[in-house]
Amino acid sequence: MHFILKYLRSLCTGGERCSFNLIQLLESTTKNCHIWNLCGPAETTLQSIFHQVNLINDGQSIPLGKPLPNYRCIPQDSFDQPQNVHSDGELLVSGVGIFAGYLNRDDLTAKALVQIDNQLYYRTGDLAQMDNNGLLHYKGRKDHQIKLHGQRIELGEIEQCLLKVPSISASVVMKWNDDHLVAYVQSSDIDHNVLRQHCQSHLPPHMIPSLFIILNKFPLNANSKIDRKRLPPPDFSSIHLTNHNELLLPMNETEIIIHQIWCDVLKQKQISTKTNIFTLGGHSLLIMQLFHRYKTEFHLKPNTLSIADLFQHPTITHHAQLIHQNINITQNKDRDHWYSLHINHALVSYAQERIFLDDQIRFSSTHNNTNMYVIPLIYQISSMNGSISISQLKRAFEFTISKHSILRTALYLDTNGVIMQDASLLSNAFETHTFSVINISNEEHEKNEIVKKILNQSDLFDLSKGHVINCHILRHYHQSQDSISYENDDLLGENDHILISIHHAMFDGASTSIFLRDLSLAYQSDKSLSADDNSLEYIDYSVYEHIMDMSLSQQFWHSQLEAYNIERQLSLPVDRQRSSTEQQRSGLASTAEINFDNELCTSFLNYASSHHLTLFQLGLSIFYVFLFKLTYGDSDLCISAINANRYRNELVNMIGMFVSTLPYRLEVDSHWSFDELVQHVRGKCLSILEHSHYPLQHILGDNRLNQSNVPFLETMFDFISVSNDIEHLNLYDANLEQMSLEQSTEVSKFDFSLTFVCNPLLDNKKLSCRFVCSHDLFETSTISKIAQRFQYMFEQLFETKSRNTSMIDISLSMEKLSVILPDEAEEVELVMFQRLKDIANEGKFIGFLGDSGQKDEVHVFLDVTRDRI
Repeated sequence: MHFILKYLRSLCTGGERCSFNLIQLLESTTKNCHIWNLCGPAETTLQSIFHQVNLINDGQSIPLGKPLPNYRCIPQDSFDQPQNVHSDGELLVSGVGIFAGYLNRDDLTAKALVQIDNQLYYRTGDLAQMDNNGLLHYKGRKDHQIKLHGQRIELGEIEQCLLKVPSISASVVMKWNDDHLVAYVQSSDIDHNVLRQHCQSHLPPHMIPSLFIILNKFPLNANSKIDRKRLPPPDFSSIHLTNHNELLLPMNETEIIIHQIWCDVLKQKQISTKTNIFTLGGHSLLIMQLFHRYKTEFHLKPNTLSIADLFQHPTITHHAQLIHQNINITQNKDRDHWYSLHINHALVSYAQERIFLDDQIRFSSTHNNTNMYVIPLIYQISSMNGSISISQLKRAFEFTISKHSILRTALYLDTNGVIMQDASLLSNAFETHTFSVINISNEEHEKNEIVKKILNQSDLFDLSKGHVINCHILRHYHQSQDSISYENDDLLGENDHILISIHHAMFDGASTSIFLRDLSLAYQSDKSLSADDNSLEYIDYSVYEHIMDMSLSQQFWHSQLEAYNIERQLSLPVDRQRSSTEQQRSGLASTAEINFDNELCTSFLNYASSHHLTLFQLGLSIFYVFLFKLTYGDSDLCISAINANRYRNELVNMIGMFVSTLPYRLEVDSHWSFDELVQHVRGKCLSILEHSHYPLQHILGDNRLNQSNVPFLETMFDFISVSNDIEHLNLYDANLEQMSLEQSTEVSKFDFSLTFVCNPLLDNKKLSCRFVCSHDLFETSTISKIAQRFQYMFEQLFETKSRNTSMIDISLSMEKLSVILPDEAEEVELVMFQRLKDIANEGKFIGFLGDSGQKDEVHVFLDVTRDRI
């Protein structure tokens, strides 16, 4: 055989993908032989693409090549547009050899053939990519994408990873029984452990096969292709599975402690030690809670563990290794704890001061009697086996206020103009809260109007008297011709509502679950809630915050905003401008909401999980891309974002206002892919996390600004991860479901804000986002159109194959993404072509006689450019 091969002058390969190992073998046994890689499906008359192989130029990846004469090949994206260089797309082939269709199968023919520019193209189902030399490269099968445990996986990516192992000549990866990935490899000399280690270093955890089956030779069918049906079935009984559905228990004392901490923080009964925290809905606040729990539990020395380390190593096993290998554990018990100071008067916290001043300055001229800083919680009784007593609920409400002094704390200006807080008020003082019952009809419109009226009452709150929380019962009555009746004056029934309104200076989003938990406990026990006299109160936090050493954080924020024009406005598409002298806002809002379906939500969550991102980081990345497009390519973007700011373990179970508003500046490169931008955003968020306690007032003061009119404060981003204990309130056997407020009750604190809301732990996952923008600048119709553009861009990033599109292409540059809606694109093109025609008619050749008397020629060059949108 070798004797024959050495005389070959031309050799063609086809039928299966041409591998690097095969070419090496052929070149070692032939001399002066041209090796050709030919490919093409039967529907294109066998061969339609060719390439002369050259290992020096081709390297590890042997290209498919270029089309044969009279053929044309294009990789096409999910929107049926030709792909850019180095971007994956489905390979379409046209030319003289394209078949006419499948005999008596018009349904298959319609799916396989498509008309483009009056030419018939065949959809091969192969994914291909074109390089800078015009050569096509095979990237796998379009239909080899599967879904496993909620994660979308491209099997071709795993196969390509395995083929990079030198001793493997072929690979097939399959999904077995909806539970496991099984990898078949063709090799005569390879070890299972080597394969697993190779995959662990090159693939995310959810793409690592559960089992590797090594064969000397793959079974082939009559067409000399791999016969998948004849591959041996896997035997899982002999291996130790490591996929995330298997419960791997803690193996040592450190893992046991960390496992218990995770279960407490994530509210789970059992968690596998190999489970990625981001697949459980992990976010920055939870990571910070773990960070401080570790410091307390293991008595860690300062600066021995970073939050970034925990982000990058997101399993219980990894965290245990970090503590064992990189942390010096000391038995020193004199830790830097915050203890109760047993005080009633102190300076307000920086967060409270910011809200107090904002309310007094930015919104002091609000004419529509809108309470700008009210947090409304409205619950509807959705089901009940027993009954809810109004009088018992009133007592539970007062018991909860009694336990948390912040809910009866007054804010006031002292004689020196300093904002102070007084936590000495008693919980039974009438001024500290309102509890009332309002009888309403069954009309939904009436309920919405009453809720709106309550939330906009000028006397809803009185900070100077500690009146910061209210409860209104909205009870439906039954009306006959002659009378109005209630089944029982003290009992609530199904579809009745409970409206709780709390001032934002005393309460933030993370406080909600704490408040609802205690309200439920107080109702069930019908007695006052126990509280440790030595437990830390919010007023203690305010004192400790003012005496912290923040010099390092001051340096950090100076570096973040260095050389940035902090007074520069983003070029947003406003309908009208606010006059420079009109500093106050009306508070009126123009809003639009987007609800993403389960498919998009799952794709979004899978991307975050596989890239070790928090949902906040991924949402912020998308917002940056959208602002980049919306501002016509503004590359230096500075916006503000919300941080939970509960940076110590003592603050986790405390009701209060801790949220910090901070500038997030990102210098964007227009050539970045989305994946590259995400990594920059992730790094930005991690660096900010350790300095999120630095007050906004200090950042502004360091830059000689005040908070009344700072441009970056007017563009706001937030991401709210909702848990089930916030969406539902349980009072004995009655279940109350949280309701959303009507848009008419919405107020706008910022010019342009976007808030994502997500519950990643529900089986039917929920993801939505809401634009709330100042009506002073934007019409509602404008915000509605902006929201449509945002949704269209979001779908380009996260649309999935179930809609006949490809998965997110992270190699796309941001310039490839579009915010022009499909129905607008044709209109834009018509306008452009018409304008080009008009300009062409206007720009004629001009001739005139110069001073020399000779005819000079002046050419008019038309430079028509299209704004990047």
